[in-house]
Amino acid sequence: MTEPVKKRARVHPGVDVVNQPQEDRELVALQELLLSQCLCSLPEVLDEVGWLERRILPQGACTAWTRDQALLFVSTLQLLCETSYKQLSSQGIQCRRLARMCDAVVTCNYRLIELLISDELCGGCDPYVRFASGRALPALLVASRQRIDPMWLETLADAALVPSPLTATFALDVFRRVLEWRDVDCHPTEDASGASTSSSVNSYASPVGSCNQVPDPEGADSQAAKCACIHALESRWTLLVNHYDSLMASYASANEAAITTFVALWEAIISVKANLSVVDTKPFYSHLDGFVVLLGPNLPPLLWKRLLGLFNEVMCYGSTLALQDTIAEEPCALAHLVVRSVKDWHLLDALPFRSGNGGFGGRHGGSSEEGDRPLLQKMCLLVLKSVAVTVKETRSDSSSSDASSSSGGGGNGGSSEEEAAAAADDMAVIARSIAEVLRRLDACVKSLMPFHPETPLAQWVVQLFSDQDDALVEGMVCCLDVEVGLSVALTSSLVSNTLRTALSPTQTFAQFLRTVSHDHEVLLDLLVSNETCFLLYLLRFLKYARRQWSDFVAACDRELENIMTVLIRLRISINRLVSKALFPYNIKPVLRLLEKCERMYEDGDFH
Repeated sequence: MTEPVKKRARVHPGVDVVNQPQEDRELVALQELLLSQCLCSLPEVLDEVGWLERRILPQGACTAWTRDQALLFVSTLQLLCETSYKQLSSQGIQCRRLARMCDAVVTCNYRLIELLISDELCGGCDPYVRFASGRALPALLVASRQRIDPMWLETLADAALVPSPLTATFALDVFRRVLEWRDVDCHPTEDASGASTSSSVNSYASPVGSCNQVPDPEGADSQAAKCACIHALESRWTLLVNHYDSLMASYASANEAAITTFVALWEAIISVKANLSVVDTKPFYSHLDGFVVLLGPNLPPLLWKRLLGLFNEVMCYGSTLALQDTIAEEPCALAHLVVRSVKDWHLLDALPFRSGNGGFGGRHGGSSEEGDRPLLQKMCLLVLKSVAVTVKETRSDSSSSDASSSSGGGGNGGSSEEEAAAAADDMAVIARSIAEVLRRLDACVKSLMPFHPETPLAQWVVQLFSDQDDALVEGMVCCLDVEVGLSVALTSSLVSNTLRTALSPTQTFAQFLRTVSHDHEVLLDLLVSNETCFLLYLLRFLKYARRQWSDFVAACDRELENIMTVLIRLRISINRLVSKALFPYNIKPVLRLLEKCERMYEDGDFH
């Protein structure tokens, strides 16, 4: 019998340090100290400014660096800025020597930024060095805080417009990384508030040993860098949009990386996670309509998904728009355009679900497993959001008209009736358009996915999004709001009855419970988590069930007992957590609705 294969000895990264040049050994020593969170023992030869000036000030010196030398310098720069910033964000104080060295880097003026943006490092031909520079530069900008020189960002914004796809992609990605920067990185064993759920050690613990620490009155705040980036982009936004619009219109694969990075940057600007003010982001909502019309057979699926992700972010229904009394003009305009594109311009026919040409993105045979399910999910979610926004806007306008009519006094009874009739006619037109849009969506999905032809939208929407909790819950909220909104305005319309059947909230909830195997613990986890809008959905669904109790019972049919069992167990679990003060927020409104529904069920009120 042969001997087992022996493991190769691990090569320690510091074995060859003695053969490295002096300057490289200095950077290795600096990195080791940075990992210990303290630079107090740093040799004097590595003074705050000298180590940097000796390397970058001689013109052309960086061009002769090898890949390893360039990567060592750039990674040290990134580690220095990130360590300094994260010490401030977690403790409010930092090592004095570390603070001085970081200040020296920040105040190194234009030369360092120019070096990272340009092709000077390692001759500008190494993709690894470019990759590392694209991560060091955002760390440097965020660490600069209030001391960012506008000239740095203007140079970066200009680089996003150059013909070179590599340079443009680099510049756009730096902006995106700054805007997506998180001041506090939660450990997987910590909750959103930072409370530890285990005895694990924080990755950014206090400096070891005796460290001379100093407080910083400014603290760590990435908003200064984010706002500076937004202002630099705003002055060139029209140029950037026109530039990448033309690149998409005449698509070439060589520009794909630059285009996708631009769309990702646009999404990061608009995202609520960036925590930017409405005033700062409002200019970036323009020009969206021009990109909707670009969705066609000439664009590859990757760009389709990027654009659909951008449009879905604009219509952040579950987290923002569903909670607003009046929706802003920009999301409404985008929703109208999507509805019109699906209804009149057959947008769904161009969906590149599969390779090839034909209806619904190449419906030329083959199984549904060969298709792009994430692309179909993004498209369906966008259509559902657009329909929900349209209904909510129409209802808001109707409510405003009713309020103004009622405040006008009793002398204009005739005009009030005319306005009410006109509003009803408008809602009827909207309902017919929405019914047609949903009919086309239903036909598209059933032609691409293995759903039974008689399966209503209310059920397949759960099956389609069953692998994405956030999209699933948001889709259910959209369906619920559309059905409730239209049923209030259209009590006897044939269109309304058709929509009520297709969007039955009870069938959606029943299918959801079947998907989670009627496990009330899943519902409890979704309520506690902040990753979905399940609290909003459950609150609105329980209100619907209480108000339309007879319809709810009829739609449940034989599943009424199973559904109510889940809701009763959920109430008991919530009560148990509330009694121990363990629920993270005020859940009493949901509890009251659960108790009312349970009381109606136990009283045998099935009518």
